[in-house]
Amino acid sequence: MRTDPRRIEESLRDAAPVPFWLNDVPGPVPHPPLTGAHETDLLIVGGGFCGLWTAIIAKERDPQREVVLIEAVRTGWAASGRNGGFVEASLTHGEENGALHFSSERDVLARLATENFTALRDTIARYGIDAEWEETGMLTVATEPHQMPGLRDAARDGGGEYLEGEALNAYASSPVYRAGLLTRDEHAYVHPARLAFGLARVAEELGVRIHEHTRAIGLRARRSGRVEVTTPDGVIRARRVALATNVFPSLLPALRLFTVPVYDYVLMTEPLSAAQLAAIGWTGRHGIADSSREFHYYRKTADDRILWGGYDAVYHRGRRVRPSQDQRRETFERLADHFFLTFPPLEGVRFTHAWGGAIDMSTQLVAFHGSAKNGRVAYSAGYTGLGLGATRFGAEVMLDLLEGRDTERTRLRMSRRLPVPIPPEPFAFPLIQLMRRAVARSDRNGGKDGVLLRLAGLFGVGFDS
Repeated sequence: MRTDPRRIEESLRDAAPVPFWLNDVPGPVPHPPLTGAHETDLLIVGGGFCGLWTAIIAKERDPQREVVLIEAVRTGWAASGRNGGFVEASLTHGEENGALHFSSERDVLARLATENFTALRDTIARYGIDAEWEETGMLTVATEPHQMPGLRDAARDGGGEYLEGEALNAYASSPVYRAGLLTRDEHAYVHPARLAFGLARVAEELGVRIHEHTRAIGLRARRSGRVEVTTPDGVIRARRVALATNVFPSLLPALRLFTVPVYDYVLMTEPLSAAQLAAIGWTGRHGIADSSREFHYYRKTADDRILWGGYDAVYHRGRRVRPSQDQRRETFERLADHFFLTFPPLEGVRFTHAWGGAIDMSTQLVAFHGSAKNGRVAYSAGYTGLGLGATRFGAEVMLDLLEGRDTERTRLRMSRRLPVPIPPEPFAFPLIQLMRRAVARSDRNGGKDGVLLRLAGLFGVGFDS
C-alpha cells in the first residue's frame, strides 16, 4: 500500500531545503577565522557537540588552561545542528549491540551512561542554556508481530511498560502499531541548534577562544613536544590536541577507514492543532520510534510540529561529505509516504522543511576513543547517530587520555580498541549496499538474519540498535 503520489508531492511542495533547527533561531555572532601563528595548551578541532563539550569540561577541570577551538564552517552547523534532538543516556546503542561488543562491561557502561546523562542535564541547567530540554519518555512501537516479544522481554526486565490495545492508543494510535514499550527514564529532547549555540556561548564565557571558518589541513608532532596543526591562513602549536571532527576525514590518516559518512534524512511538518494531535492519540510530549532495523524516529517540537526521520541510511559512493547530498528527493518522498501511512488522519498536512546530514558510522555502531602521537593527540568518532548525549562522554574520555589519567572511562574496550575497519573504495560502496539489502530482507523475514548478517556478527559487526 502506498500513499497517492500527488498527495506526497503536494505535502513537499513548499518544504525548505534547510534544517529546521538552524532556520528556527539566529546563529551567534560569527567568530573570526584564525590567522598567523599561535600557541596554546589545548587545541580542539571541531565545533560540534563533541568539540564544544571538550572545551567546556577542559576549562572546568583547569580554568587556567589555554584552550583554542577551531571549526571549518560554523559551530553547530553539521550533525550537531541537524539531528532529531533525541538525548539518550545509552552509550552502547541498545542492549543487543552492547551485548555484542561490550558484554563484560555492560554494568559499568550503564552506570557511566547514567552519570553522563545527569551531568549533561545539570550542565545545561547550571549555565542557563535554553535548549528546550524535556524529559518526557520514549515510546518504542512494534509494527510487525515478530517485534512484539522483544518489547515484552524488555518490559519484563525492567526496561519500561509494555502496551497493547487501548493502553497503547492512550499514547499514540496508528493502524501500523501492534504494541509499544514506554520508557520514562533517561530519555530527553532538545532543540539541537539552541544547545550547540548555548554550549558555544558557555565555552567562550569560560575563556575558550573560538575561530570559525578555520579548516585544519594538517597535523604533525614536533620534537619540541608540541603538536602543530596547520590551517589555510595560520598555524597552531599546542601541548595537546583533541580531534572532534567525527564524520569528516581525520587528521590522523590511520583512522580514516574506521568510519563512513552515512546520510540520514528528516522531514518537519507545519505546526499541528490540538485536534489533529488528538486524532492520532499523540497528546503527550514523548518521542516515538519503531522497532525495525530500518526504523523511523519522530518527536514534537515546542510549537507542535512533528519531526519525522530515519528509515533510509544512504551511503554516497566515494566516502565524501558534500552539501549536494543534503537533499534526496527519493528519500523525502518515501518518508512522506510512511508518515501518511502511519497517521492517516493527518492527510493534508504539509512539510515545511526537508533536510539531510551525514552520520559518522562505525561497524560497532557506537563511538570509539583513543590517543596517538605519544598521548599528545586524542580522538573520538563513530557515534553512528547516538551522539547528542554520548559526545559529552567522548569529551571526558579524550581529556582523560590527554591528561594521562587512568580512569574507568579510559579502561573501557571502546577506549582501547578500534572497531572493525570499513574497506576503502571501490569496495566500500558495493559492500555497504549488500549489507543494506541484507538488513531490509531481515526486516521482511520476521527479523531472521540471513547468512551474510550472521557472518558479520561473528566478526563483531552488528546491526541491532
